[in-house]
Amino acid sequence: MNRFPCSILLLAGGRGQRMGGHDKGLVQWQGQPLITHAVQVVRPFTDDLIISCNRNRERYAALADQWVSDGNDDFEGPLAGIRAGLAAARHAHLLVLPCDVPQIDAALIARLLDTAAQHPARPVMVRQGDQWEPLLCVIPVQHRGVFDTAWENGERSPRKVMLELNAQACECADNDPRLLNVNTPDLLK
Repeated sequence: MNRFPCSILLLAGGRGQRMGGHDKGLVQWQGQPLITHAVQVVRPFTDDLIISCNRNRERYAALADQWVSDGNDDFEGPLAGIRAGLAAARHAHLLVLPCDVPQIDAALIARLLDTAAQHPARPVMVRQGDQWEPLLCVIPVQHRGVFDTAWENGERSPRKVMLELNAQACECADNDPRLLNVNTPDLLK
């Protein structure tokens, strides 16, 4: 299915504050853990599926080719997970998705990768109108040093780093249901 070889990183390393401290990737949605929905959609696109997690590593490791951690238990945010994924990636590009977008589909993944293939030296981010979605992106691994330097300088926003790298938009309609972010108990219903 994949015409553009890439590593894929699923972010599941958060604190889950809005989920009452539960490991969000393992929270049930429509009878399966949220992470399972993401794995089922992205698996056909890669031979290098990486899950970034800071707890329940054994459960996540069974779903991926490799797992990474951001190196501490402070839950320092998605940029920490992205940096770990960039360091572990086996391909020249890393597609990044959060574990809590269970309605994402293969068509959107293919669009992200097609956009990245057209702009191979630039990060690609989903954008809805004026709203960038920095955790739905493709990053050229060659920019790993830029992300590391930004981190060392105190930056924690993946969006800001990618915009400074002249990110290319992958446009989606406002309120695209595929981008529903299930990050509270109410949204699980």
